Amino acid sequence: MLNKIIIATILTLILTPTIKSLIEKYARSTNLYTKIRGGTPRGTGLAPFIILILFLPTPYNLLVGIMGILAFIDDIIGRKEIKKLKVEWGQLARGLGIILVSIIGYPFMGPSSILVALMIQPLNIADMQPGTACTTIIITSILVIVLSLFKNQPIYLPLLILVTCLAYSPLDYKGKTMMGEIGNHSYAIALGISFHLIGGFKTVLILFLVTTFIIALIRRKNLKRYIQENLGIENPTLGDCFMDVISGGGLGDLLRQLILNDRKFKIENRILKALGFRRLFYNPHSL
Repeated sequence: MLNKIIIATILTLILTPTIKSLIEKYARSTNLYTKIRGGTPRGTGLAPFIILILFLPTPYNLLVGIMGILAFIDDIIGRKEIKKLKVEWGQLARGLGIILVSIIGYPFMGPSSILVALMIQPLNIADMQPGTACTTIIITSILVIVLSLFKNQPIYLPLLILVTCLAYSPLDYKGKTMMGEIGNHSYAIALGISFHLIGGFKTVLILFLVTTFIIALIRRKNLKRYIQENLGIENPTLGDCFMDVISGGGLGDLLRQLILNDRKFKIENRILKALGFRRLFYNPHSL
């Protein structure tokens, strides 16, 4: 186990700056290079993705591979809409990934596979701010390692997640790279699998919510500003931030469109406001 961990760490340290340089040199005119922060390679999460599918045991590496490939398609195409369907390619790829991971993972994970697939939502929101996704992955993988040791279970998987993220993270913390969908989606599935292995469905559910809360807490300043300025929700609470992480973004808005249609809800109850129900039921399609 130790040899694999060391090799995985070294390979991630080598691949991350290599992929960054390749994107800067050959893909500046594509969606893999964004103008954010003066120009940032997007999709350098390809490095840990490669390491995860190489070093994760079968069949778990298959789930990461499926989601990662679909995520990379999203990274390459960008936010382009499929006109006849009025759905973005990214929303379609993400939705297809959730379905495939849920179905393929069900025989060996049961209903946990659904929550594992849904882990991509909070990690995707986390990646919008430098270092947030890395911090979340580091904290949660350490938590899983501690719980695994407490339950006398193997720590290989969470340790692999931890070391690859630590090796990738320096450039991300400096704002010089972005994981992109391929990075945060791959880590999301890997983390979800590690949650399942220490306790099944209930553990996945609890740690899914804990992960979401960690992201909301780390990003609360920016999220509150976004929720107030862009969504018009006055004095947003931490609950609103939590709901934005767990249900925001393009996929969340698409689900609201399908479920809520053009209905609009006004939340007045103080407790419901504190819990974030204003953000949960905010429907951009009712405006």
